[in-house]
Amino acid sequence: MCGILAVIGKSDSSMAQKESFKMGHRGPDERGVYTDPVHQRTLCHERLSINDLTTGRQPLKGCSGAHLIHNGEIYNHHQLWDGLKSTHTHCSESDSEIILHLWEEMGEQCVSLLDGVFAFILLDGAKVFVARDPIGVKPLYYGIDEDGDLWFASETKSLVGPCEKIEEFPPGHYYTLESGFVKYYTPKWKEAPEDIPSAGADKIRASLEASVRKRLMSDVPLGVLLSGGLDSSLVSSIVAREMKGSEAKVKSFSVGVSKDAHDMVAARKVADFIGTEHHDVVFSVEQGIEHIKETILKIETYDVTTIRCSIPMLIMSKYIKDQGVKVVLSGEGADEIFGGYLYFNEAPCPAEFHKECVRRIDFLHKSDVLRADRATMGAGVEARVPFLDLDFLKDSMEVDPRLKESKFGSRIEKYVLRKAFDTPQSPYLPDSILWRQKEQFQDGVGYSWVDGLKEYCEQAITDGEFKRRHLFYPHNTPRTKEAFLYRKIFEELFDHHEATKLTQKWIPKWQEHDEDPSGRASKYHKKSHHTQEEESEEEIEVLAI
Repeated sequence: MCGILAVIGKSDSSMAQKESFKMGHRGPDERGVYTDPVHQRTLCHERLSINDLTTGRQPLKGCSGAHLIHNGEIYNHHQLWDGLKSTHTHCSESDSEIILHLWEEMGEQCVSLLDGVFAFILLDGAKVFVARDPIGVKPLYYGIDEDGDLWFASETKSLVGPCEKIEEFPPGHYYTLESGFVKYYTPKWKEAPEDIPSAGADKIRASLEASVRKRLMSDVPLGVLLSGGLDSSLVSSIVAREMKGSEAKVKSFSVGVSKDAHDMVAARKVADFIGTEHHDVVFSVEQGIEHIKETILKIETYDVTTIRCSIPMLIMSKYIKDQGVKVVLSGEGADEIFGGYLYFNEAPCPAEFHKECVRRIDFLHKSDVLRADRATMGAGVEARVPFLDLDFLKDSMEVDPRLKESKFGSRIEKYVLRKAFDTPQSPYLPDSILWRQKEQFQDGVGYSWVDGLKEYCEQAITDGEFKRRHLFYPHNTPRTKEAFLYRKIFEELFDHHEATKLTQKWIPKWQEHDEDPSGRASKYHKKSHHTQEEESEEEIEVLAI
């Protein structure tokens, strides 16, 4: 994983290198630069060494002279090497190198063969080829400076200085100078959400296991983020099964404001059950507040939900890095795929439930996926997200939404996912975790966290300031003092009108109190936090799958 930057049109690389260095947290291990004086182009790479620690330095050079910088992982690179039609020189053991050789054989169409997450820029003489993975797991932005030159970067902080215009590179697209932006990822479930799927759920368990398995590719120590919720617990359980018998135990990590926080208690129970070496990362509300500015600088958003969640995640990631772990698997994406947020209980019909799942997946690159990438990479740690595997997405998004529905509170959310892993003969998780109600990360770390943030922001922003909020911020006007403070800090760090427009707020649909994105605002939230241990399975409506 890394930070990448490219400039198309300038012969002097000094400014490019200066801006690239602002992303040094994404790649603390080594730096690489390539300059093409003939075509006036520069590639910069800040590397976090994960695969091929000795020969994987970028930019990489292909047999034809093309140069590549890549942020991400190509999980099927061995299979793609075996499928090459011509003989190519193996210059490294890096999974990134396969992109160069696919380009040499088939040009732009190579992107459709890549199974993984990626943002890359490839230069081949006068040609420029840029692409981003289908869901936008890896970030990428582009901008135009006052001279009309084109910039690309993993983070906007490297563009706000030189560029007048800044936009997000759209997920599932590639770009060339000749064709502009071309959409290459067009599955039916995404392109036609009005067509309601009707498949069963029999593929879910095997598909998720396969997704986790391919994400164990690493030449450095690997761990899991274990919140104690369903999604991270399932991923952690599968990882522990796959790595059973390895020399060292899998390390798991959870974070909270106290060891009695709901998520931390649940996480320890899971860790004991699956046999990981577990680490509790405890922080105080005051320590979290001290991280607000750094977090906003690294995640580049003023969205309330994203900031509330990113602060604990950044604190935990710093601890993880200190433990010598550079890769972690995480559970982002399941709530979007299976309608896991409590507001989905209000979906008026299966068709609207399905459409909202599609909308939420399309929004991931601006919300949970953004948080997972920036909060971990902000500390030099790579997060992998098995639920967003393309094969798993296909299998799960083709499932009839009637099997996913929460039935207005009469059936627990994500029932179909829980049932797929309900295997009493060889259990993946304790029943109390498998059937635990959804707890949003910002709440699960401890209710005093969000409550403390709100109290701090109430004191930090005066009533007079808040009354004039529409004058200060006519676009995405803050609705609470907490939102106002985050916006104020963001504007100080990113004094650029284009950067402000890149944030989209996380707002629960169909929920009465949508000014607060916390799950506790939902009437379906169980304040008592009794788990399925106190409720027999028979009390939950069973829908045949």
